[in-house]
Amino acid sequence: MKISYPVAIGRAGWETPTGKFEVFHQVTDPGWTNPITSEVVPPGPYNPLGDRWIAFWTDGTNSIGFHGTPNRESVGTAASHGCVRMYNEDVRQLYEMVEVGTVVTVVP
Repeated sequence: MKISYPVAIGRAGWETPTGKFEVFHQVTDPGWTNPITSEVVPPGPYNPLGDRWIAFWTDGTNSIGFHGTPNRESVGTAASHGCVRMYNEDVRQLYEMVEVGTVVTVVP
């Protein structure tokens, strides 16, 4: 399957990794921990991950993946901490099409 969506990518200093990866974790209504302050944001309308999380990269501590966003105007820009930010309706659709083990190719 080959599919593309409008996305936001990592901003300078937090670039999104490119290459071939595998989905290793999926969550509906995820919480989020700020990678700089360690502040925890629970699931809900103000959560920066939106309502889906699809992880495809980790360094063992931090993870990068596809997720929704309450900040729709950021899609189409370099705005994230390395993740691939999507419209909530798009990440919900993608979530239903992938599973753990699905190969993901991120291209520049």
